[in-house]
Amino acid sequence: MVFRLSLFLVIALAVVAGLAPKPFEAASGAALSEVIQHAGWMYLVIVFLTLIFLGYLAFGPMGGLRIGGRDAEPEFSKPAWLAMLFAAGMGIGLVFWGAAEPISHVVTPPEGLEPKTPQAARAAMRYTFFHWGLHPWAVYALLGLAIGWFQYNRKGRGLISDLLQPLIGDRHLGWMGKLVNIVAVVATAIGVATTLGFGTMQISAGLDRVFGLPSGLGMQLTVIGVCFVLYMASSASGVERGIKWLSSFNLALAGVLLVAVALLGPTSFIFDTFTTSLGSYLDNLVQMSLRLSPFSTSTWVADWTIFYWAWWISWSPFVGTFIARVSYGRTVREFVFGVVIMPALLGFAWFSTFGGTALWEQVFGGVDMVGALAAGYETVLFRMYDALPLSTLLSGLSIVLLVIFFVTSADSAVLVLGSMSSESPGDPPLTHKFAWGIAITLIAAAMLIAGGLQALQTLVIVTALPFALLMVAVMFGLYRVLHLDVLREKAEERRARRAIEEWIAREQEQQAQAAGVVTDSRSGAAGPQQR
Repeated sequence: MVFRLSLFLVIALAVVAGLAPKPFEAASGAALSEVIQHAGWMYLVIVFLTLIFLGYLAFGPMGGLRIGGRDAEPEFSKPAWLAMLFAAGMGIGLVFWGAAEPISHVVTPPEGLEPKTPQAARAAMRYTFFHWGLHPWAVYALLGLAIGWFQYNRKGRGLISDLLQPLIGDRHLGWMGKLVNIVAVVATAIGVATTLGFGTMQISAGLDRVFGLPSGLGMQLTVIGVCFVLYMASSASGVERGIKWLSSFNLALAGVLLVAVALLGPTSFIFDTFTTSLGSYLDNLVQMSLRLSPFSTSTWVADWTIFYWAWWISWSPFVGTFIARVSYGRTVREFVFGVVIMPALLGFAWFSTFGGTALWEQVFGGVDMVGALAAGYETVLFRMYDALPLSTLLSGLSIVLLVIFFVTSADSAVLVLGSMSSESPGDPPLTHKFAWGIAITLIAAAMLIAGGLQALQTLVIVTALPFALLMVAVMFGLYRVLHLDVLREKAEERRARRAIEEWIAREQEQQAQAAGVVTDSRSGAAGPQQR
């Protein structure tokens, strides 16, 4: 029922948005305004509490617990594991926003700062770190750890509804659980489709810049079609081959592009930007985490921070389910560090390099990056390359990077959507993968034709509100089961320690008795009574 009903709802929403994009966009925009006005603070508080909760799990007594049990062994090496986390979690977003977001914040800076000033540039990098740093990965890690723990340690189905079992009991198997799963599947499918649509726009813009190909609708549909063939072929080959190989290759390619831009661009400025922005980010972490603007009419926090937090929450079922799938055998402490800290550091390096280069060109290089921003976010990256040596090569590498990130994100999404809409644990049937692969392709294509991507993205943000409340329930339920597992492991250790102590005592007693018999036989004594 979950598979059929969620697939029907996804296609129906796409049809409505495609046939009536203006009314659909108006309705979803009005709903978004209500959510942000009345529940914006909730997003900030819940995401911040999630980060604190994961820190407690990593450094507390539960950090030594292992996903899959005490004897579980990781399925993937650490480099392959980190590569898949990076590719599935934020691949397209990092390329799309790497240069564009800092430039956008310089034009419309936070905290009432003057636009296009050094203060605005520093705040732009600090808030970019904030939006792509510890908080989003904490959201992903919470859902990933909970799904993995309930699936592998408590023999669950790997569904979102299973996370409610500690709080509502067996009712998670009934209509309530199915409703949660349907909402999760629909939000995930639409979120993936919108992101793939934006990735398609940037790939088309890159092909226009490098090869002079038209970047219109025809090219965008062609890109979607080619990528569909690639990610379905990757999905058919399985996680151990398709996603793993492509993610590892793409992480290496991203590293090459990162080093190339750092060396060809303003190298010392990039390193200065990294250290300064990281220090400012850590110094203002709590203040930014809880910052709203009740005493002004500014909508900057709502337009950016709350929008991002809701976006990460709406994506958390997708990314969390995939992270759980590839994290078997990791300890809680290793999981938190691997999912929260390492990708955030990679993101900081990425934004320092690309955002720092774009800001340097705008402030010191005489390049009109603000004008490029006016032409569309997807053009900023390639405009930045124009001011660097080997610009055509860098643009070509970025296009390849985007295509592979497109494939790995869609491949991961097909796997997750199939799993989330199936009652049985493990990899979903190939028919479910193909059904969802076709569905998200059709949605992205329909929205590009109708121009309704923004409306569907807004709808995803609205659907994040119930998931924000779900995250609170997940934290309570996960703490309860982890606490019980810690007590259980301590009890098993005590029993094992007592058994070993008893065995040692018996061995010592037997050795003492044997030594006494030997002594008696050597002294000629007949036995204990004679002695």
